[in-house]
Amino acid sequence: MKTDLKDLIPEFSNNLKLDYDLKKKNWFNIGGKTKAFYKADSLKELIKFLKKIQNKEKIFVLGAGSNTLITDKQFNGVVIKLTNNFNNISLLNEDIVIAGSAVTDKSLSEFAMENSLGGFEFLSCIPGTIGGGIKMNAGCFKREFKDILISIQVLNKSGQVITIPTKDINFKYRDSGLSDDLIFLSASFKGFKKDKDIIKHEIQLLKEKKEKAQPTKIKTSGSTFKNPVGQSDKKVWQLIKESVSLKKSFGDACISEKHCNFFVNKGNAKFEDMKNLIDFVSDSVFKKTGIKIETEIKILE
Repeated sequence: MKTDLKDLIPEFSNNLKLDYDLKKKNWFNIGGKTKAFYKADSLKELIKFLKKIQNKEKIFVLGAGSNTLITDKQFNGVVIKLTNNFNNISLLNEDIVIAGSAVTDKSLSEFAMENSLGGFEFLSCIPGTIGGGIKMNAGCFKREFKDILISIQVLNKSGQVITIPTKDINFKYRDSGLSDDLIFLSASFKGFKKDKDIIKHEIQLLKEKKEKAQPTKIKTSGSTFKNPVGQSDKKVWQLIKESVSLKKSFGDACISEKHCNFFVNKGNAKFEDMKNLIDFVSDSVFKKTGIKIETEIKILE
């Protein structure tokens, strides 16, 4: 017999909300409500919750919301947010760090710097959390998550904890190939000993480079499209620039003047506005170049 979500509210008290508004939970500031929103404070509670819903609900794990476009219609499922116990970082030994999936990429980079560990500098420029970063093999400045990852701990929809070593993950450009049914819990990363001041200086240089090239402090969601690896020598922003008038907009959804692979909510853009802009740019690039570009942002419909 299917469990009714409202019957679970007494058991999961303040952590389970029905008909919950997601608009303020993502960087675009776009979106409607989800049927249910569950804040998981611990692994034990998360496993208990998954067993109660018995794999009968569609699940989406929301990290920082930094690369997510959410429908204005109701999402017919459960959005899970990992908090508290998924936000810890610790040293396993002198060059291995264990981080919970709710830890931000920036926090992991800073923790590595404080412990004189190199290899994590690029994370200082990636918005988002460890879980999302692993899922999409996020990266910048020629470095990716796969370059520092040793293994991950995941939870399947039945509530079983599984450890997956990096060698068993089929990492590609902006893709891990890992199932959407897995909830990422934590990961271990390997760095190397490096002078703290050198790390600090390199992070500063990367941040300056990023701020010159990319829009910040506005309603955007990072890179909209992936670079077309194997299809063209050009970056995706070059293809967009050649194919589309950068003044094109749909409602309050527009293309950033600073970097044309960043789309911006100027104020009150709706889901359809942003989706129309994404589709228009994708179609225009295909018509002009014959190259089919793929979205890097996750679209929750």
